[in-house]
Amino acid sequence: METAAKPRVLIVGAGLGGLALGILLERAQIPFEIFERTSTIKPLGSALSVGPNLIPFLEQIMPIEDFFNASKPMTDVRSFDEQRQFVFSSDFSPIEELTGYKQHIISRPVLYDLLLRQIPAHKVHLNKRVLDIGENDKDDKVFLRTSDNGYYEGDILIGADGAYSAVRQRLYESLKQKGQISKADLGDLPFKCTCLVGQTDELDVEEFPQLKEPICQFWSTLGEDRPFSWVTFTTPQGKICWMVIQHLSREQSKAAEGERFRGMDNSEWGPIAAQSMCDATRRFPIPGGNGTLTMGDLYDRTPKNLISKVMLEEKVFETWHSGRVALLGDACHKLNPSAGQGAVTAIHDAIALANLIYSLESTSRSAIHRIFTLYKAERYPIVQEAFKSSEFLSKRIERSLTGLLARWMSRYTPLWLWKIMLAKSVKHRPTASFLPPVEVRGSVRPEVQLSGILAEEAFRRRQQYQQQHQSEQSAQSI
Repeated sequence: METAAKPRVLIVGAGLGGLALGILLERAQIPFEIFERTSTIKPLGSALSVGPNLIPFLEQIMPIEDFFNASKPMTDVRSFDEQRQFVFSSDFSPIEELTGYKQHIISRPVLYDLLLRQIPAHKVHLNKRVLDIGENDKDDKVFLRTSDNGYYEGDILIGADGAYSAVRQRLYESLKQKGQISKADLGDLPFKCTCLVGQTDELDVEEFPQLKEPICQFWSTLGEDRPFSWVTFTTPQGKICWMVIQHLSREQSKAAEGERFRGMDNSEWGPIAAQSMCDATRRFPIPGGNGTLTMGDLYDRTPKNLISKVMLEEKVFETWHSGRVALLGDACHKLNPSAGQGAVTAIHDAIALANLIYSLESTSRSAIHRIFTLYKAERYPIVQEAFKSSEFLSKRIERSLTGLLARWMSRYTPLWLWKIMLAKSVKHRPTASFLPPVEVRGSVRPEVQLSGILAEEAFRRRQQYQQQHQSEQSAQSI
C-alpha cells in the first residue's frame, strides 16, 4: 500500500469546536486553515464544567497540569433561595471513583486560550466573513468566498461557526433548491431563555471569602417571584464567573426574537441591551460575603466589554452534511447550557471528525461522503441524549410545575440511582486514536466508537507501511 492522500480541510469558525478540530489535524499533520469572521478574538462567556468526558482528550494535546492549574475541582452544585439560605446540593464527587478524574470548573476564556495556544497563529485567519460556499466540479474541490474577496479551495469544508452558522445557511439554501431538506431544518431556532454572562476582575478575597476555598463554589439561586435564576462560579484566578438567566414566556420569546434581529451581532444584542439587563437584575442577592452581596457587586467589578447578553437556543438539526461539507457543534446542535454540555458535544464532534478524516485513504467525494455519514450516525444519538439531559436540567431552574418536579427529583434521588445516572453520563470519553493513548482510569470503562476504531486501524496500517518501507530502504543501502 501507499501512504494515504491527506485532504486539505477548511474550518469556518474559531470557537472551541473549530479549535479542537484544528489542533487534532495539526497533530495528524493534515493541512488545514481556520477562518473566523471577527477581526479580533475576544472570547466571552462565563465558566465551563470540564470533567472525564474531556480531560483525556486534553491530556493528549497539552501538558495537563496547564489545565489543572487554570481550573478548580468541583464536588457539588449548591442551590440557594433568595434569602441566601441553602436548599440542597447535587453531589458530583462520585465521578472521581467512576473515572479517575474530578469534575473541574474553568473560565471559558481561559480554556479558549489554552486551546488557541496549540495552533500555529498563521493557520487562523481573522476578519473572514463567509459569503458563499460550494463545490467546484471541474477540480473536484469545495470552496468558500469571504467578504474581503478571498477565495479558498480544499477537499473538506467544516462549518463550526455557531448557532447562526453561515455555512449551514448556505448549505441549506443549496439543498432547498434541490428539494433535499426538511421544513424542520429550515425553521427558526427556538429559545425560551435569554442570558447575561461575564467574569469579574480579580477580587478581594476578604470581601469574597468563597474564593479562598480550593474547591469551586458553584452556587445557584432561583428567583422566587420573578422568572430569573442566577449562578456564580469561583476560579483559581481569583475571579467569579457568573450567569443570569431570564426564563421567557411564549410571548416574550417572540418579542425577544424581534429584538435580537435588530441587534448588533448574531449572538449578542449589543451593549445597551446588556446594560439594561444588568440594571434590572443588579439587586439580585448572592450567597457569600457578609450576607449583603448582590449581582450588582459582580457587575461593578466586571469589565463592560466582557459582559454579553445571549440567547439560549435549543435545537438539533437533522441535516449535518452534504457532499464535501459538514457541520460541527452549535452549527448542527444547540443545547441549553444548564447541563454544561454545549462545549463538550462540540469538542466530541471534533474528535470524531478528526478520527474519521485521519482514516481516509482517498480524498474522493464518495470517500468523504462515507465518513460524514458515519460521523452523523455516531454522533446524532449521543447528541440527542445530551439534548434531553440539558432540557431536563434546565427545568430545575424554572418557576413552573415541571421545574418544581425536576427540583424534587434532584433533591430526593437515592444515592444508588444518582450513581447509576453519573456512571451513564461518563461513559462517553472519546480521544484521538492516532495519538498516544491515555491510561483508562476508574471503574467505568469508556465506550468504544467506530470513528476511533477506524482511526486506530489506519494508524496501524501506516505504521506497518513505514516500517516496511524503512526495511526496504535499509536492504537497498547494504
